[in-house]
Amino acid sequence: MVTVEAAIAVCALLVVMGLAAAGLTAVIEQMRCTDAAREAARLTARGERQRGEEAAGQIALGATVEFQVEGDAVRVVVRKKGPLGLPLSAQAFAVVEPR
Repeated sequence: MVTVEAAIAVCALLVVMGLAAAGLTAVIEQMRCTDAAREAARLTARGERQRGEEAAGQIALGATVEFQVEGDAVRVVVRKKGPLGLPLSAQAFAVVEPR
């Protein structure tokens, strides 16, 4: 009887540890998406959109980057699938710098 209870406890512990690891990974990937959006918006506002795309691609691997330029404002949205298929996204806003 103790063996069955121990086996159930070990399985439950493994499930909890797996979910905790997936949660931590999701937080780290969300931070990477935020960093990528911020860097891409900053570089695009400086007139270096291609470098912004490259930087976002290096920071958040496998993410899609969308740029929206409206007047003197730049908005960048970075989307990525996180662990367990969780959709992650971050956006950043910057004002275009005068030349």
